[in-house]
Amino acid sequence: MTRSHCRGFTLVEIMIVVLIIAILLAIAAPNFLNSRQQSRAQAVCSQLHMISTAKDELTFVKTLQPGAAVNDAADLVPTYMNLWPSGPVAGTYTANPVGTPPTFNGQDESWYQQHCVGVNADASCTL
Repeated sequence: MTRSHCRGFTLVEIMIVVLIIAILLAIAAPNFLNSRQQSRAQAVCSQLHMISTAKDELTFVKTLQPGAAVNDAADLVPTYMNLWPSGPVAGTYTANPVGTPPTFNGQDESWYQQHCVGVNADASCTL
């Protein structure tokens, strides 16, 4: 039987395919992880913005002064928000007093925009 009649792949061909797949995974995995972090950050920012808008409506309707306490879900749900958000990761949303932005795990929307979104995302983002 001559070599031209053998069927199947050689070990070298299989190793080349495995190497190509490994290279593609090495390129794709960091991009996937970065995209996942950015989508979580966008979800947090969106929910913080929703809380801020609801708090602004409450402030306007009840004519609250800066520094007035806002009792998170009790004051805002269901009149100004359908439900209190739960994060894409474990954490706590806080409405904070009137005149201060709402926070997620102690950070406001601008912090998440600066540290977790876009090309400037850094290691301090824990999403």
